[in-house]
Amino acid sequence: MEKRPQDGRIGTPHREVPPVVGLLLAMALMNALLYLCLDRFFISPRLSAVDPGHCPHGYFRMGQMGNCSPWLSCEELRTEVRQLKRVGEGAVKRVFLAEWKERKVALSRLTSLELKDDFLHGLQMLKSLQSQHVVTLLGYCEEDNTILTEYHPLGALSNLEETLNLSKYQNVNTWQHRLQLAVDYVNIISYLHHSPLGTLVMCDSSDLPKTLSQYLLTSNFSIVLNDLDALPLVNRSSRMFVKCGHRELHGDFVAPEQLWPYGEDMPFHDDLMPSYDEKIDIWKIPDVSSFLLGHVEGSDMVRFHLFDIHKACKSQTPAERPTARDILDTYQKVLNLLRDTVMSQTREML
Repeated sequence: MEKRPQDGRIGTPHREVPPVVGLLLAMALMNALLYLCLDRFFISPRLSAVDPGHCPHGYFRMGQMGNCSPWLSCEELRTEVRQLKRVGEGAVKRVFLAEWKERKVALSRLTSLELKDDFLHGLQMLKSLQSQHVVTLLGYCEEDNTILTEYHPLGALSNLEETLNLSKYQNVNTWQHRLQLAVDYVNIISYLHHSPLGTLVMCDSSDLPKTLSQYLLTSNFSIVLNDLDALPLVNRSSRMFVKCGHRELHGDFVAPEQLWPYGEDMPFHDDLMPSYDEKIDIWKIPDVSSFLLGHVEGSDMVRFHLFDIHKACKSQTPAERPTARDILDTYQKVLNLLRDTVMSQTREML
């Protein structure tokens, strides 16, 4: 009699999947996931910054606040804000870390009554230019000469290298993120040149360190303008131009038209110094961008693609320099081009 299998099952014997097939399947899955993540990786992973412009004029919103709040009054600043320690000082303002409703904020106080006009000008600019490009105003008190703004713990843009050298920020120390910072910077200049008040010139920019100190680096690695004490207005229709300060300027950082034009034999005199327009800001963009790009892998590639527009920025003739919007368009095109190129090359490797 024919014997049946003892387990009573009839069928094909079980076959194990060869290890090499499993390895190939795992690699295919990993490549697919990497492919899907490329777009996210090459776009700056910023948090969605709250735009103060989303609130009505005279109101603010910051951090995790759900609703807009009115600017704090003198009484509220005196009773609700607790001053902690000094974190910075300029010619016009002394800045303190403070606390309001368990939130860290920046409290600015006038340094000297002789500079009150500059202080009030900066306050007026801050009130009028509230946007994603400018630090958020939380309140002010003209009686006490105080201004309250959002606090950014990473500090001035001049601290960029120190910040990016920290191990926890190594993942954003790339040419992509650095170029995005340069885009932010040019975007701010473009905003000033086309502001709601007209064409404004960034006068507190006699050298690179001074220029960088006017901006703050936010926690989501974008840039906001912080110091608005020296933003004179250009009005071409009225033939109204500007002069940045009343002292003689020197060096290669400032635009040629900001230098004393009559030679060393003739002493500097402010009344004889010609005025100029917003194209002095354009001259300085290549130097600021070079600092922002740093010397990470890929930064020289970015500089190569920006060479022509930066050369145009350094024209000795102000009228021949591009506008901030032209430069912004070029920066954005270069960012998109290089990002797409790197993404394409990476996909081909998969």
